[in-house]
Amino acid sequence: MAATPIAVITGASSGIGAATARQLAAAGYRVVLTARRKDRIEALAAELTGAGHQATAYALDVTDRAAVDEFATAFRSLAVLVNNAGGALGADPVATGDPADWRQMYETNVIGTLNVTQALLPALTASGDGTIVILSSTAALSSYEGGGGYVAAKHGEHVLAETLRLEIVGTPVRVIEVAPGMVKTEEFATTRFRGDTEKAAKVYAGVDAPLTADDVAETITWAVSRPSHVNIDLLVVRPRAQASNSKVHRTL
Repeated sequence: MAATPIAVITGASSGIGAATARQLAAAGYRVVLTARRKDRIEALAAELTGAGHQATAYALDVTDRAAVDEFATAFRSLAVLVNNAGGALGADPVATGDPADWRQMYETNVIGTLNVTQALLPALTASGDGTIVILSSTAALSSYEGGGGYVAAKHGEHVLAETLRLEIVGTPVRVIEVAPGMVKTEEFATTRFRGDTEKAAKVYAGVDAPLTADDVAETITWAVSRPSHVNIDLLVVRPRAQASNSKVHRTL
């Protein structure tokens, strides 16, 4: 009997990461949940195990290269890596943006993705049929006012995916980039505005049905489940109410 394929999901403690873990587990993967918040991923692992799925929690900060390298030693073969850990901080213009926020966003979104991808690429290759998913954003493709630091980081992540695909062509590993637009989750905007729930709510005010974490997780699962010879290089997914990063229909 063939071994159950393993999928590692970073940033699995909430939002898109947690939703993706649930959907990949339901699709038959043994999911390995990583995030800094150990209690959250342990609770999710217990939920999935209780539902008859295979799930393991592993507390991990993707910006800590030594910890990432230690984590990677557990895998000789790996089917899927979902690089989801990331996030935004602040919405200040370039003229007054905090360099510390820019640095943190770059470290998490770009260097974190680089760390995990480098560490697990040998196991993905050894599987003979590996898939790397990089969850970027429509911010990776175009700019918007007040988003300079996040846009710069997501552009970096997009270039990482694009370049890696060029460099490993001919190996048994696919590189898929999924770039969501406006997604309403319980934490993304609140974290961006440092707990200011009023500012966070204004992001989605009047928007008819922004994307949900489940919408994006379903997209990721669909892309991963394509036949091995099919690579979804870049998939942009937005709610119908959003035509671009700066053009959103609001019923206010």
